[in-house]
Amino acid sequence: MNSVQFTAETSAGGVMERDFTVGEVPGVLWSPASGPERAPLVLMGHGGGTHKKAPAMSGRTERLIADCGFHVAVINAPGHGGRPRTAVDEREIAAMRRAMAAGEPVGPTVVRYNAHLAERAVPEWRATLDALQALPEIGADGPVGYFGLNMGTSIGVPLAAADPRITAAVFGVFWHDLAETAQRITIPVEFVLQWNDEHIPRQSGLALFDAFASKEKTLHANAGRHKEVRPYPPPPGGRRSPSASAGQPRALVAPLRGRGRALPPRRGPRALPAADGGHRAPPCLGAGHR
Repeated sequence: MNSVQFTAETSAGGVMERDFTVGEVPGVLWSPASGPERAPLVLMGHGGGTHKKAPAMSGRTERLIADCGFHVAVINAPGHGGRPRTAVDEREIAAMRRAMAAGEPVGPTVVRYNAHLAERAVPEWRATLDALQALPEIGADGPVGYFGLNMGTSIGVPLAAADPRITAAVFGVFWHDLAETAQRITIPVEFVLQWNDEHIPRQSGLALFDAFASKEKTLHANAGRHKEVRPYPPPPGGRRSPSASAGQPRALVAPLRGRGRALPPRRGPRALPAADGGHRAPPCLGAGHR
């Protein structure tokens, strides 16, 4: 098993950022600069054409760390973030550009190409999770969630279906072609749908949501086009980062905080005592889309 090799470290605003590699795969691990000895881990998948430190990644991470104290890890998908492109990558990217230039639907090409990327990325994610769980601040028995929209969903759905360590997930903004794989997923799921998506027909997105076999699943439908996923509302008494995007993943909080070793309360009002002696989910992710 490849171990995590940290290559750079910075700390600011209560967040520690560590670049790493696992084998040849580059990633970043964001963690609370201080807090409990161990905390849940969220694996985050970036969108197509972006990379591990894209604004959407850092924005979501800001809330997950500041309000929940989670660790967040992102790796560059194959052919993204400076990783070498294969002949298949180049061919499919060229096909997408031709379709967009001609005003033709890009869905068939995106779905086909993303399925190819998922075949390569799922083993990389599983190896990365193996390596991250060897870190004492995460641990082999620590709870793990996944958050990924667009291409992050095309990789995350087969990943969650294949790896039982993932116990909650946020998906969305993708076509129904993943429905067969989604039928194998029973963990809590939150699904994001753009009601006026110009690329993904509404019924296609709804069909994918319907396909998840999860007893606990929530649909968040936002008015807006494909790239107009709503930003996080600001935390109580706080401000919203301009880079923070997508809805609050309520489905992640209770499952991740309810598994494994009980987490001590974070300082301040964000972790509240529960009647059973545990800790209720903080307000970080409990409001959903607004």
